[in-house]
Amino acid sequence: MSKQQLIDQAIAIRERAYVPYSKFQVGAALVTSSGKVYTGCNIENAAYPVTCCAERVAIFKAIADGETDFVEMAVVADTERPVPPCGSCRQVMSEFFPSDMQIHLTNLHANTMTIKMEDLLPFSFQKSDMEK
Repeated sequence: MSKQQLIDQAIAIRERAYVPYSKFQVGAALVTSSGKVYTGCNIENAAYPVTCCAERVAIFKAIADGETDFVEMAVVADTERPVPPCGSCRQVMSEFFPSDMQIHLTNLHANTMTIKMEDLLPFSFQKSDMEK
């Protein structure tokens, strides 16, 4: 799958976002090592802290389906610059993505930034940090 095809899937799922409060639609598309693509859109709630971002929706769908080996992700929103994931998403991504995995951050104007996981959240908190 090409980078553009992955971005196109993120753009398409973005239209399904449930965002009655912020009106800020985000889409994400995640490729697994088996070649399957999982998509996610942000889903808001009146109790704002329980809102779930597009990136986490895609990751959680894949994990619920038994996929845990991830290869590449695209994230898109209608922003001026390529959309950056929030801190919560970065932490979840760092738990499941290899440090050298490419993440394509983009917007609806085709401005794209490709970044590795390790550069998106350097010195992230890891499972091994909880081991004695």
